[in-house]
Amino acid sequence: MHPDLLPRVLSLLPNRGDRPELRAFSAMLRDYPERGGKGIRSELLLASARAHGALPSTSAWEGALWLAAGLELFQNWVLIHDDIEDDSEERRGRPALHRLYGVPVAINVGDALHASMWAAVHRAGVPGGLEEFLNMVWRTAEGQHLDLTWVQERSWNLGEADYLAMVRLKTALYTVVVPLRLGALAAGVLPDERFTAAGEALGAAFQIRDDVLNLAGDPAKYGKEIGGDLWEGKRTLIVLHWLAHAPEEQRQIFLEQMRRDRADKDAAAIAAIHRWLLESGSVQYAQAYADTQAREGLARLTEALENAPDPQAARALLAQLRGLATREA
Repeated sequence: MHPDLLPRVLSLLPNRGDRPELRAFSAMLRDYPERGGKGIRSELLLASARAHGALPSTSAWEGALWLAAGLELFQNWVLIHDDIEDDSEERRGRPALHRLYGVPVAINVGDALHASMWAAVHRAGVPGGLEEFLNMVWRTAEGQHLDLTWVQERSWNLGEADYLAMVRLKTALYTVVVPLRLGALAAGVLPDERFTAAGEALGAAFQIRDDVLNLAGDPAKYGKEIGGDLWEGKRTLIVLHWLAHAPEEQRQIFLEQMRRDRADKDAAAIAAIHRWLLESGSVQYAQAYADTQAREGLARLTEALENAPDPQAARALLAQLRGLATREA
């Protein structure tokens, strides 16, 4: 994460010390931001701003930094709520906030960070920035609704197109499309419309790679629970591909487990399912699909940035996205 961002984020958070409960609240507000996330989305926003001509120590760069702080706050309040909705155990190598303090308190912390996000957008003062954030919040909520509804209704009669529709809304927009657009706006440049198609492809590659890491990643590097997607009943490209080809006995065991809430799932059965997925070839299928999406997205983005004001920064942005879509952790 850019070194200027965390101090900006923290500067927007209330720090009241007149009551012990409010001192505790202040600490909770800072918990997720201070856990040391990678700052992927804010870094992309700043890289886009540089590529579009925003220079350090200018008002354009200052606006970009505040928008990036807003994006970090968005990421953190969404993660708090997401962890509750998914009944997650961990976040960034530590217990999820609701595991530490309970669901009602964690929801309230997320709501307060949400309010601080809008304060950052206001500080930025970038024309078009408010509209981008509004669209991002709405589209992300729609994608999350698809995900949560499928889990709630125990829906597994889904295909790759369903998964990709959810990913475009829930992940691709706020991970790639909006950071690219916000960076351009901060520099005073109208965002290229090709950013959307490029960002959707790259965002899909990012999410599929995350799904792969959730099953086959290094626990020390991944920062989340390995196999957590199975416990949470997540619809992933890996699982949907496997379901279409799995032996009927394995398929029935899987569906029976997925009808249960997390607390009622059988650990031995989940471990067996995890093993079947790793042995099936579906992980490799998903990774190959992600690689194709990454190549397509990078090709589209290369075209969109062909006449960028700062060609060197544009090349650095492309390299950053290439690493994001093929990351190892």
